[in-house]
Amino acid sequence: MFDDRFFHPVNAPSGRWLGRIMRRFHDNHVFDTRANKGIPMTQPYSARSRAIEPFHVMALLARANELQAAGHDVIHLEIGEPDFTTAEPIIKAGQAALADGKTRYTAARGLPQLREAIAGFYAQRYQLDIDPQRILVTPGGSGALLLASSLLVDPGKHWLLADPGYPCNRHFLRLIEGEAQLVPVGPQERYQLTPERVASHWNPNSVGALVASPANPTGTLLTRDELAALSSALRARNGHLVVDEIYHGLTYDVDASSVLEVDNEAFVLNSFSKYFGMTGWRLGWLVAPPEAVADLEKLAQNLYISAPSMAQYAALACFEPHTLAILEQRRAEFGRRRDFLLPALRELGFGIAVEPEGAFYLYADISAFGGDAFAFCKHFLETEHVAFTPGLDFGRFQAGHHVRFAYTQSLPRLEQAVERIARGLRSWSA
Repeated sequence: MFDDRFFHPVNAPSGRWLGRIMRRFHDNHVFDTRANKGIPMTQPYSARSRAIEPFHVMALLARANELQAAGHDVIHLEIGEPDFTTAEPIIKAGQAALADGKTRYTAARGLPQLREAIAGFYAQRYQLDIDPQRILVTPGGSGALLLASSLLVDPGKHWLLADPGYPCNRHFLRLIEGEAQLVPVGPQERYQLTPERVASHWNPNSVGALVASPANPTGTLLTRDELAALSSALRARNGHLVVDEIYHGLTYDVDASSVLEVDNEAFVLNSFSKYFGMTGWRLGWLVAPPEAVADLEKLAQNLYISAPSMAQYAALACFEPHTLAILEQRRAEFGRRRDFLLPALRELGFGIAVEPEGAFYLYADISAFGGDAFAFCKHFLETEHVAFTPGLDFGRFQAGHHVRFAYTQSLPRLEQAVERIARGLRSWSA
């Protein structure tokens, strides 16, 4: 029997609605259980799978898709995917690879020429000399996270993670029977881990920390000095530092520093999804210390054999000057969207205490309006057909009165969204 309790947001009065949507999502989109086929269940599924929390936003997305199918114009600000399609030079490179029959497995670490191109990118953008042997090409940034967490975390061991933060980070740890030690951080820390927070939350089971710069859902960056201080705090405790740099390239008015500028032993997660716009191609990379590469390669061989070969050949075009020019134009457009949406939401009364410097998200406090985040999101989806994400997906700390907006729609659509939100606030009642 499907249990609604797993899908109820904390203190949310709308649990029946959420349970109904999640049942529909469960039956039609996610699971194909023996029970649904009329075959008796003999054994439950694994405890680790049941321990993975669902995304509350998936219930909203399912409902948004229903509304769209019924003919309503839904403005999607809930999913962290750029609205731009993959740049034409990348598509053409992928098509050429397919036409040339380049569809076989590659080495587990990825195409040598792609690893060399990534190393060249570090030299150009960060003035870093990274040995291509340290780079592993992975199936998305998630593949990089899977490798790093599998290598570094034993059952029962902890990584420190900022709360709020990207939910899959803690879910991956649960999957390998580690623990995400969520560290509450707020505007005063710019929603980032600090050496002081590391010191106060470290315990005998802690083995490292995972930070993101720029961060999801807040868009905040760690400066070079802050990365160095975190590195020192982890080294003093013999802990590993893992940095999610997936949104590098999407920064505004400031350049992002790579942790590799200050710590050659750090693990770096990156992706071709966000800045390079290759979300559906499923391609990322991991930069690791030299001594870790052999074990990571062994894990890769067993977990996924290799990243998709046609995607790897396509990605070679990412680093060409004409492709980078397209990507920089898109970055400028994201900056214009941020510069519109940030003051517009503040003017409506949303609390955005820290200006995001990267990614494409705004993390907003809705305390001024009252009520809980999930009901708030549901109201705007149902009445104004604007979809955004409740803070409940990003952790526990103050999550019930925060929401995330993704500015992954065109400026005219964002203007429409603000008009609808302004109207919806007049009908909102906590």
